[in-house]
Amino acid sequence: MLEFNGKPVRVLLADDTAIIRRAVSRLEEEPRVKLLGEAESFSQAVLLAMTLKPDVLLLDLRMPDGGECEPAFVESQLQLSGARVLGMSLSSGEDEVSRVRAESLGAVALLDKAQFGHELIPAILRLGAASKAADPSPTSERLPRRGFAGCGGL
Repeated sequence: MLEFNGKPVRVLLADDTAIIRRAVSRLEEEPRVKLLGEAESFSQAVLLAMTLKPDVLLLDLRMPDGGECEPAFVESQLQLSGARVLGMSLSSGEDEVSRVRAESLGAVALLDKAQFGHELIPAILRLGAASKAADPSPTSERLPRRGFAGCGGL
């Protein structure tokens, strides 16, 4: 079992598609995972991540406010939250466009939504263990850089 000190991995879900949010909300049935909340946009994901401080953020790579959100801003804010980002896409993990998008948003791993059935929980537990083992104190590299367009009203 990949729990850290017997505590569940704290997860925030960010996806604009209701059916995906409903499917992932079944994580509540998994005792090693605690679903903290759900976001429907990048701006909501940033705000909730900064407030809730999840171990893992499940982040859809394509959400409606994506054009308004500077990827570097999103990445810097998510780093400050301490969350390890698991990028989610409907395209294969072999898709170069998805990999580049995931990296630009700070994702440390990419998961094809079609593979949720057997890969989602193990991926969350791996990232959660890595998050809990990491030093949670912010470093100078994690501080937001000036001059970002930001993300909507953030």
